[in-house]
Amino acid sequence: MLTIFAACGLGTGGCMVGPNYERPDSEFNQAWESQSAAAAASSDGGRWWETFNDPTLTALVSSAVSQNLTLRQAGLRVLEARAARGIAVGSFFPQTQEAIGGIDNNQVSKNDAAAGGDRSFATDSLGLQAAWELDFWGKFRRGIEAADAEVQFSVADYDAVLVTLAADVATSYILIRSLEERLEFARANVSLQAETLALTQTRFRAGAVSELDVATARATLANTQALIPDLENAHRQATLSLCVLLGRAPSSLDPELAPVDAGVRRVPDAPVGLAVGIPADLLRRRPDVRAAERLAAAQSARIGQATADLLPRISIAGSTGLVSSNYENGRNPDLGNIFDANSFAGFIGLQVNWPIFNYGRIESNIRVQDARYEQAIAAYQESVLRAAADVEAGLSEFLRSKERTGFLGEAVSASKRSAELSLIQYRAGAVDFIRVNDAQTQLVEQEDSLVVARAAIALGAVRTYRALGGGWETRQDREFVDPATIERMRARTDWGDIVDPAWKAGKDLGFPRPEDQSAPPPPPSSPPPSEPEVPEPADAPKANP
Repeated sequence: MLTIFAACGLGTGGCMVGPNYERPDSEFNQAWESQSAAAAASSDGGRWWETFNDPTLTALVSSAVSQNLTLRQAGLRVLEARAARGIAVGSFFPQTQEAIGGIDNNQVSKNDAAAGGDRSFATDSLGLQAAWELDFWGKFRRGIEAADAEVQFSVADYDAVLVTLAADVATSYILIRSLEERLEFARANVSLQAETLALTQTRFRAGAVSELDVATARATLANTQALIPDLENAHRQATLSLCVLLGRAPSSLDPELAPVDAGVRRVPDAPVGLAVGIPADLLRRRPDVRAAERLAAAQSARIGQATADLLPRISIAGSTGLVSSNYENGRNPDLGNIFDANSFAGFIGLQVNWPIFNYGRIESNIRVQDARYEQAIAAYQESVLRAAADVEAGLSEFLRSKERTGFLGEAVSASKRSAELSLIQYRAGAVDFIRVNDAQTQLVEQEDSLVVARAAIALGAVRTYRALGGGWETRQDREFVDPATIERMRARTDWGDIVDPAWKAGKDLGFPRPEDQSAPPPPPSSPPPSEPEVPEPADAPKANP
């Protein structure tokens, strides 16, 4: 009988109460609204920042990936989830396993009804005891299922941090480069306006113009000069943010930001087109969507765990060992005869514990877990909608900024010519200073706007790549935690193979480890399908008792 129960506990894989998880359905368009942004994809393996052709940007992203502390924390959460899975697997097997032993001196009261003979004796014991709640209803296997999903969630969370990190580094770098250009234009305009002020002062001293021209020129110069401190402060703030992303104390980044090739520091040019794939790709590409889906899977398994509490708990308990009592030397225990064959003692039994009256606690807990599951489904579906909206927003910024930049480029060229001509005519006395002042003021504004618009193109590309979930592919075949941290951890604790790159290929006490749900999408060189790959819709989870 006990053999049959043990076999059921180990081998009845289909005997699990609660819902069997299926991916929830989600809604999205079959094509992007901004189709004109799609272009032939490059085979960059997820390293989208390399499409900007800026070696400095590439080096900064690489440095951040190796040193960023937020990413390190996410990697450590992966190791934590792996270790927690070991607890879930261990719960499937005998939950109590103890080696016991003891030496007791005993003195029985004369007034005890059982007193008689020698009332002083010593008892020696040595043995093992165990208790095993068999997993008839899948309670512990559901726990392993939930732990598997949580490991996959931690990996997706790591990927999401990696995507955000690469995008934040690129955003900070683009902002820094745009501020450097804006500073260059502002300083050049300060020099131009200073020359204009000197000219008006000369003409005023000669009696050719009124003091109004001098005052206007001085005000225009001061307004342009006032831009520089604000731009320098913004540049410093962006540099400090980049320091944090690189995992270093606030410092100067001049060596890292120095251009590889001699020349003007410019905002990196965004790629001509963006390869955005199809909306269905977001379900596997974007890490936060995968993470939300894995949380729903874990919560589905917890419904089964809670449901199992309604059913009888069937356990095998037993102990075996050696016990002896010595009546001749009650005050000085003697282990001399504990190893005799006659000292053997033990028991084994089958126990059934069925919480018949629980006053609704178990049913209420099932309802709690089911409500949480529905919350997880809603969160997953919302993450899909947000992902699609983020891509559309990035594409819109990218495309509209390109249009705006074209117009601003023409405006800047015309404003430069206007400023040159008005100054020539002012020297000749053909126009008043108002024309010169307006032309120079407009040139300052339009040159600044042009740099901002060019930066917006690059930022739109970064925003789109972030929304598409690009960049996590670079962590394939790489440790989640840097070697120095792993070495410190191993020096403190025996981590077994949990910190090994090939961890997912092994097993824990016979239970295969969860597969990596973040397999890279098909190579970009393959033609996109005509229809999006929509996952099969799932109704409410189906019970499989």
